[in-house]
Amino acid sequence: MTFTITNPRRHPEQDNPSFLTSTLSSSSVSMASLQDSLSDHGSTKDLQYDFYRDSCPDAQQIVRSKMVDAYSQQKDISAALLRLFFHDCFVHGCDASVLLDDSHGNRSFSIEKQAVPNKSLRGFDIIDRIKEEIERVCPGIVSCADIISLATRDGIILAGGPYYPVFTGRRDSIRSYYEDVLNEIPNPDDTITRILHLFLLKGFNERETVSLLGGHNIGKMSCEFIQNRLYNFNGTGKPDPTIAANFLNKIRVKCQGDNNSRVRNGLFESMDSGASNIQELASSLPSGEGFDTHYYENLMMGQGLLFADQQLMAEEKTARLVRAYASDDGSTFRLDFAAAMVKMSNLGVLTGSQGEVRLNCSLPLFSSK
Repeated sequence: MTFTITNPRRHPEQDNPSFLTSTLSSSSVSMASLQDSLSDHGSTKDLQYDFYRDSCPDAQQIVRSKMVDAYSQQKDISAALLRLFFHDCFVHGCDASVLLDDSHGNRSFSIEKQAVPNKSLRGFDIIDRIKEEIERVCPGIVSCADIISLATRDGIILAGGPYYPVFTGRRDSIRSYYEDVLNEIPNPDDTITRILHLFLLKGFNERETVSLLGGHNIGKMSCEFIQNRLYNFNGTGKPDPTIAANFLNKIRVKCQGDNNSRVRNGLFESMDSGASNIQELASSLPSGEGFDTHYYENLMMGQGLLFADQQLMAEEKTARLVRAYASDDGSTFRLDFAAAMVKMSNLGVLTGSQGEVRLNCSLPLFSSK
């Protein structure tokens, strides 16, 4: 995949929410080469850049405005939406099935939200607010699947991440896929073999996988989520030997006495969402400034919080990519991450007459009244 993105590094004014609009309007992207490249993956021929230019020309501006408002009140909304987006796209494609509160119009069917890896997903409220405003302006036109994709991209930019184009024209699934979540969403305790296998099933090579996991450089994570790594790794009664000793001591002090916290973000996790949030850790310590190379630098020092993250150093084929991303000013990572996000946003999309455009993102059309 080849495309050009201007300004790959973090702009000094990027902490100002108004930067989002100027970035989106001024970014130079080779759309023709992108569309040709994505068409090779067989799912984008009916997607277009600015699909709603005639039917709902204000759609992207509404998403943008609502995301700026949300981010100004809650900085970790970017990480929450990135994770929500990932969990949606990895199960039967980017079709907003993860948003449904029923399946096939029948609330007796289990839904993706109820699956263990999804129980602590957040961000549903901002998607609903965006949808409500768009429905007021353009009823029945803009899909929930497109809203998730656009809002995630805008959240990444607000968090200091790179711009990437989002093709639109997706349709929404009419059902949820509870039974597939456990098999398709990576687990935070997965080995590198398992991680690479799950990403390969979605068409991602090793480089794309390592770049996507760099999304863990924003957001926060609870202490309880890594308690076993700190004290009883794999039932041994000892800490995970891959954790650097000084880092182990630092985290033990940071998390001392914390038994009830929960994960706040990450591309994957499997904690129950009912626990209270007492102690949080930045997803990589020491925390860097937004989308930079600190995630990869920390992995090289044995300071990845999740076992699955640190597993990127377990094999040379991924460790060399970690070292490569950590070795420059972050431009390589940001460009690769942007390209991989474009690819992910086109996984298994429904287009044309497939699926539907929901009026309420949590309900299929025949249940939304």
